[in-house]
Amino acid sequence: MRGRKNKDLFLGILIWFSAIVTVIVLVGIIGYILINGMPHVNLRFLTSEYSASKNGSKGILPMIINTVYVVILTLLLAVPICIGGAIYLTQYARQGKTVKLIRFATEVLSGIPSVIYGLFGYAVFVVMFQLRLSILSGSLTMMICILPIIIRTTEEALLAVPDAYREGGLALGAGKLRVTLGIVLPCALPGIRTGIVLAIGRIVGETAALLFTVGVSGNFLPKGENIFTALFGHLFEQGNTLALHLYNSAMNGKDPPSVPFATAATLLILVFILNRFAALASGQKKKATK
Repeated sequence: MRGRKNKDLFLGILIWFSAIVTVIVLVGIIGYILINGMPHVNLRFLTSEYSASKNGSKGILPMIINTVYVVILTLLLAVPICIGGAIYLTQYARQGKTVKLIRFATEVLSGIPSVIYGLFGYAVFVVMFQLRLSILSGSLTMMICILPIIIRTTEEALLAVPDAYREGGLALGAGKLRVTLGIVLPCALPGIRTGIVLAIGRIVGETAALLFTVGVSGNFLPKGENIFTALFGHLFEQGNTLALHLYNSAMNGKDPPSVPFATAATLLILVFILNRFAALASGQKKKATK
């Protein structure tokens, strides 16, 4: 008994020590970035353009717009495919080798390094399809990156819907498609939203996959003869995102240290907000299933 108590005491101390070290490292990283970056984050920094000259403007408005472009276009491409695939796997497919193979493939996709996605996107979308370095090429690459996230979370959300809902709808004479789209899918929306928000966080913080496909020279606002050409023509141009701009600004040596720190602080706050949205959506999911 004494040896068992000593072992439990040792394991308890080890667990608490590991937890404290983790919290200290997290607080240290966040505190270091915010202390050095937040004093330089202001309205002018967030709403002005970027100039590569040493004494030019160092705003990040074009990078924010490019990030929004990549996020929206990636979600428009990925969400319908992911939701459709998850519905097929959970509602229509027979639970056999095919389903296991598809799920294994999604798990493998989630473990592939980002730089591999970038090389694949460059070879396929930039070179083979001749889309050049552009926001469209980067969005197509990020679509592949976030497929596992949304598919897995959507699957779990659909499986969490009680079977009584499906059986009740079928008993009333509704078809399987109507039950799926009218009953099961609305009940699973909180979980689907969680997956989408987590995917947005992945897109916002991605660098390696976009470095090979988006390019790093798109530091300008969308321009065109009219709104249509300005909005959609920008999709075929390079678009430096916030994460890429942080990397370039820290490595090129032309910008003062305050620029990458301020960009990092802005990116950190943005990711934190997205994670909070994911947590709130997850909480709504738990309430809906009770």
